[in-house]
Amino acid sequence: MPSKIHTIGLIAGNGKFPILFARAAKQQGIKVVAAGVCGDTTPFLKFFVNKLSWFKVGDLSSLFAFFQKEGIEHVIMAGQVNPDNLFDRRVEMDKEFQDLFAAIRDRKTDTIFAAIADKLQQRGMELLDSTFLLKEYLAPKGTLTKRGPSLSELEDIQFGKDIAKQMGGLDVGQTVVVKERAIVAIEAMEGTDQCILRGGRIAQQGAVVVKMSKPEQDNRFDVPVIGSRTVANMIKSKAACLAIEAGKTLIIDRAQCVRLANKARICVVAA
Repeated sequence: MPSKIHTIGLIAGNGKFPILFARAAKQQGIKVVAAGVCGDTTPFLKFFVNKLSWFKVGDLSSLFAFFQKEGIEHVIMAGQVNPDNLFDRRVEMDKEFQDLFAAIRDRKTDTIFAAIADKLQQRGMELLDSTFLLKEYLAPKGTLTKRGPSLSELEDIQFGKDIAKQMGGLDVGQTVVVKERAIVAIEAMEGTDQCILRGGRIAQQGAVVVKMSKPEQDNRFDVPVIGSRTVANMIKSKAACLAIEAGKTLIIDRAQCVRLANKARICVVAA
């Protein structure tokens, strides 16, 4: 990790993660030059960064050129980009993206982002650990809510943890939904929120949601993140317990997450 960074490029996806990072960077006196993704990035990001320019999801060449023009040497990625874009025929991929897709062996998340990291490196830009300014937001070990897990929930957590690690090792997803040691749903490209909602429809109530980092987690991209939206979807799904990995999962709006979970009698535990 560079000892002192004065300016950083931010590739911003959806959710509050980009804002969280931009605020932390500002507190450290770091100038943030952000590339927003049309249709994904919140327009409110402009209030937290020094400069914001917008790009279509397939316009990789223009994004690289923007960062180079701004003299960017270090870049982070924060927030998910809608995976529907991968198969949307209306999305036009520029030649840079087309060449990237032609060269990679598959279209798993890690494969795509690692290829983008290589492209940045070729242009003199280093992709950094997206949590390097956010260590205080990583989940502390222990039960975060008033209610702790029951014995049956603990069994489901252990069962789900093993499955989540195996799925993460295959770069399938980070989240599994479990009930009575049955695998109800596994996260794929749709993301954690949709996995929870899908699992809730099947389990009906009382499911345990387990979200773990990958065994070889690359913190430059796809870091496990939960927030108040995660808990809201658990409430909607009548889920009972959320288990995350201590020290490796970012919690956005922690106070609000815990407040919502306590109100709904949902247990949140970091193991």
